Amino acid sequence: MGLIAAALNAVGGNLADQWKEFFYCDAISKDTLVVRGQKKVNGRSSNTKGDDNVITNGSGIAVADGQCMIIVEDGKVVEVCAQPGNFTYDTSLAPSVFTGNLWQSIKDTFSNIGSRIAYGGIAGHDQRVYYFNTKEILDNKIGTPAPVPFRVVDKNVGLDIDINIRCNGIYSYRIADPLLFYTNVCGNVSGNYGKDQIDSQIKSELLSALQPAFARISEMGIRYSALPAHTTELRDALKECLKATWAERLGIELMTFNVNSVNANPEDVKMIQDLQRRAALRDPSMAAATLVDAQSNAMQDAAKNAGGAMNGFIGLNMAQNAGGMNATDLFNMAQRQPAAAPAAAPAPAADSWTCSCGAVNTGKFCMECGTPKPAPAASWTCSCGAVNTGKFCMECGSPKPVSDEWTCSCGTVNKGKFCMNCGSPRA
Repeated sequence: MGLIAAALNAVGGNLADQWKEFFYCDAISKDTLVVRGQKKVNGRSSNTKGDDNVITNGSGIAVADGQCMIIVEDGKVVEVCAQPGNFTYDTSLAPSVFTGNLWQSIKDTFSNIGSRIAYGGIAGHDQRVYYFNTKEILDNKIGTPAPVPFRVVDKNVGLDIDINIRCNGIYSYRIADPLLFYTNVCGNVSGNYGKDQIDSQIKSELLSALQPAFARISEMGIRYSALPAHTTELRDALKECLKATWAERLGIELMTFNVNSVNANPEDVKMIQDLQRRAALRDPSMAAATLVDAQSNAMQDAAKNAGGAMNGFIGLNMAQNAGGMNATDLFNMAQRQPAAAPAAAPAPAADSWTCSCGAVNTGKFCMECGTPKPAPAASWTCSCGAVNTGKFCMECGSPKPVSDEWTCSCGTVNKGKFCMNCGSPRA
């Protein structure tokens, strides 16, 4: 009887699975990462008794924007489709008389019935459709429950110390590799897989990556108080630190990391300010101005002394003498320091020349307009000893002596009306 029941169940199940299915997925919410595909069945559908884990040959699978579909067959991913549209699945595990050659389909159907009898009347394989949400998962809040070390480097004052800071912000991520996410995270889920099931894990790994990311930000010279204005650099540093744990293991990619506020311990802030203030006093003029300000305040306090102004000024003079330095000495020291010389403009090349268009050149032609370099004017020596190139001496005003010799633009010295080298007429 058991064999007969198995045969009847095999025939009935195979006939029920002859219908083609249409798999679809409604809009995936922002809190859902993976959804199992559903067969579209309504009141007018005759396909109501088919196996949920069997995909009939030729079935249609719809894929929308922001989704990636995979088909898992007996625990192994056999198909992937991330292109929006209608995907047709072609397999020989669940043949249908409505697909392909009729006689071949009937033959495959009877073969499938025999296989089901061997499994007690049920299908000997499992097929599932999963949809992955590939959109950006937004509005994930994060905060540091414990202080995170941040290295403060200020080369202007020679400061290099570690302080503790707290920060909070919002980050977003997306599933960049659905196959990796399915293999290492969600697996063969029976229903939906929400982000709440992995939220604590990725937040913990993100917080662990903050410390090395802050170290890279500090090396760039970015102050901890300026982190909200450098979210791009911080995101890139975090992505590099999370490459092994997120991208290569979970198939997740960090998209944004926005910092709302950064707070340091008040003791650390006061320490940094004191060190920067003391470093500024290394400049004698700054130290003198500080001393003058302190003396001015002391004089005002001395005038208000309850024991009499005379006693207050006596104490002020004693303090000034004990200091060993006064404002005048500091101002004189600042004046004796050599002023920084302005950067000298680069000297023009020895063989450079300026074209009529304004461009400075070193070759034979202007690099802007192509004008040839003008020939050097012929020089002559006046009776006063001055060397000139014009028609009059620039020292005594004597006219240039008339000579039969003249120099052509090509540089040749001639005596006739035409250049004996290039034939140019005498100017």
